[in-house]
Amino acid sequence: MTTTRDETGRPDRPTVTELRLSAFRTHRGTAIALGPLTLVTGPSGSGKSSVLEAFEALARLGSGAALGSVFRDPAGCVPERAGADAQGRRGFRVGCTVDGPAGPVRLDLAVQAEPELRIVGERLTSRGQTLLSTALRDPGRSTVQAAWHTAGTVPVTRAPLPDDRLGTALLPLRVAGKTEGQRQVLAAAEQVVLALRSVFPCDPQPQHMREPVAPLRGADGGRLRRGCDNLAEVLLRTRTECAIRHGRLVAAARAGCQGPVTGLTTEELADGTLRAVLARGAHLHGTPVGRLGEGELRYLALALVLLTGPGVLAVDPVAEVPGAMQTLTVLADGLDRALDPRQARELLTLAAEMCARGHLRLLAAVGDAAGAREAGATVVDLRP
Repeated sequence: MTTTRDETGRPDRPTVTELRLSAFRTHRGTAIALGPLTLVTGPSGSGKSSVLEAFEALARLGSGAALGSVFRDPAGCVPERAGADAQGRRGFRVGCTVDGPAGPVRLDLAVQAEPELRIVGERLTSRGQTLLSTALRDPGRSTVQAAWHTAGTVPVTRAPLPDDRLGTALLPLRVAGKTEGQRQVLAAAEQVVLALRSVFPCDPQPQHMREPVAPLRGADGGRLRRGCDNLAEVLLRTRTECAIRHGRLVAAARAGCQGPVTGLTTEELADGTLRAVLARGAHLHGTPVGRLGEGELRYLALALVLLTGPGVLAVDPVAEVPGAMQTLTVLADGLDRALDPRQARELLTLAAEMCARGHLRLLAAVGDAAGAREAGATVVDLRP
C-alpha cells in the first residue's frame, strides 16, 4: 500500500502511525504500529476491543469532548491489580504518534480514574522537544498547570487549563503564533487534532438495520450512523449522488450476498419510511434487506462504509481544512463477525483497495487474520 508524501518525505496528510496503551485495561506497555489497513487479532480477552476503544477515546478528546463523556467507566480502564498511591489515586495512560508535514508528533496522556476523573498529565513532543506539558499541581482545583514552548523573549508560557479537556485541542485557541516556537507548537497541535478528528467508529447492528427508517432532514440527513441502522436512507443518497461508487457497492453485494443481485434500491412505504431492497434481475419484486442474514447485513453495511467518505459517514471533519488534506480513519470492532470465509475475503480485498488510495485508513479487530498479510494489511497479534 502507498501513502502520498510531500517533498520532505513526510506524509502529506496527518496520520496516526502508532497507538500506545501504556496502562489501559488488559494492556501494559503495548505499542501498536498502524498502517493504512491494520488488523488486530488474538484470543478472546486479549484486548482487541480495548485497542479500538483507546483510539476512539483519543479521537473524541481531540474533537473537544469532555473527559467524563468519553470515559463513562473510568475505573474499568485501570489495569487489573493496579495499586493506588498514598493518596488513593489510580489511573491509566494512553497515547499516540501522528506523522505529517510537521514531522512525527507524540501525544501522551495520564488520566486519574479514582478518586475522581481528571487529566493529571499531558505531554506533546516532537523530535525530542517538549512542546506542551501539563501537571496537576493543586488537587483542590479543577485545572492543571500547562507550559508550552514559546522560544521568544520568554522561552515557556505557563497558564492553567481545564483538567477535563485535552490541552492539545485547546492550544490553537491559546497560542498566538507570533514566534517561531509558537508556530511550531501550533503546527504540531493542529496536526494531532486533524488526524484525530476524522474518525468513524463502525459497528453494524443487523437487528436495527432490518427495520424501515424515517429519513432525517437537515445536516444529519443521509449520513450513515455508527450502527448503520439508517442504511436505506444512505443508499437513497448514494444512488443519486455517485453512480460509480453505488455501482461498486452493487458489485460488492453481488459478491457477498446469496442469489443473483442486480441492484440496490430503496422503497418508500405507505407511512413514509424507507426500506432497502436487493434487486433480483428479472424478478418483479426484490428482496428487502430485512430478510437477509446477519452476516449479509454486516457485510453490506461495512462495504458501504469502505466505499463512501466523510460527506456520507457521520463524522466531524475539520471544515476549514480541504478534504484532500484529511484522512478518514474507520474503526471496526469484529470486522469479520458473522461473516463466512467468502464474505470476509471479499471485504478484506475491498478494504485493501480503498486504503491503498490514501484517503481512508482502517483499524479493525478480527477473529481470523488469514490472508491479511498477503492483502497488504498490517497484522497485530495479541496472543501472549
